[in-house]
Amino acid sequence: MNIRVLGCSGAIAAGYKTTAFLLDDDVLIDAGTGVGDLTLQELARIDHILVSHSHLDHVLGIPLLADTVLRLRAQAGRPAIQVHALPETIAALRAHVFNGVIWPDFSRLPSPEAPVLSFHPFQVGERLNLGGRQIEVLSAMHTVPAVGFAVDGGEASGHWVFTGDTGPNPALWQRLAGMKLAHLVIETAFGDDESELARISQHLCPSELGRELAQLAGSVDVHITHIKPGELDAVMSEIGAQASPHRIQALSAGQLLSW
Repeated sequence: MNIRVLGCSGAIAAGYKTTAFLLDDDVLIDAGTGVGDLTLQELARIDHILVSHSHLDHVLGIPLLADTVLRLRAQAGRPAIQVHALPETIAALRAHVFNGVIWPDFSRLPSPEAPVLSFHPFQVGERLNLGGRQIEVLSAMHTVPAVGFAVDGGEASGHWVFTGDTGPNPALWQRLAGMKLAHLVIETAFGDDESELARISQHLCPSELGRELAQLAGSVDVHITHIKPGELDAVMSEIGAQASPHRIQALSAGQLLSW
């Protein structure tokens, strides 16, 4: 399996795109501004979007994607793009994005019978089967209902895990203790000088990241995401100063993770 990193920043600036991952060529995991780097043909091949939570930096690609590929998918007779999310996240998207004010309701366009988007609720702990790929919905602790995802590459290869936006989350490590991990993508949104802001906003800072990773046995490839533009060197320096058995590096847009 392959995961292409389309965006992994906590905000935007030249060269920085917000969170989006492409699994193989047809599944988006979150849909931040990084989605805009895909070609029109690549966008038209997307059949599923997994949404970790409702915050703008993770969802703003969904309405623009729907508008972009509507005609292409209709002409090709393609079914609706399935958007998979918590019921609370779907409700937020319907109320605050696809409401006819911010954006048209593409779950009813070009017609209610053949829309370009359809919404599919899931729950934490559920295992989704998307074209033969098994993806488990993981818990996350954030300011809005949120999840992470574990993509199962098989017994030999292990899992690619994305924590989503999260603060300290004991339930996550309890679940990961029973998994073989190929890659762990975990956020660190703030430096330790903003640890109080990290606590309030339910994100991680390097000291909290260290405490979280201490609960993970073995030595794992860990990829840090959601760092704000201009703060990468400072955050990674604080992370690097910690003693950890894990192989920790910053995630970068354009990176390909295979397992």
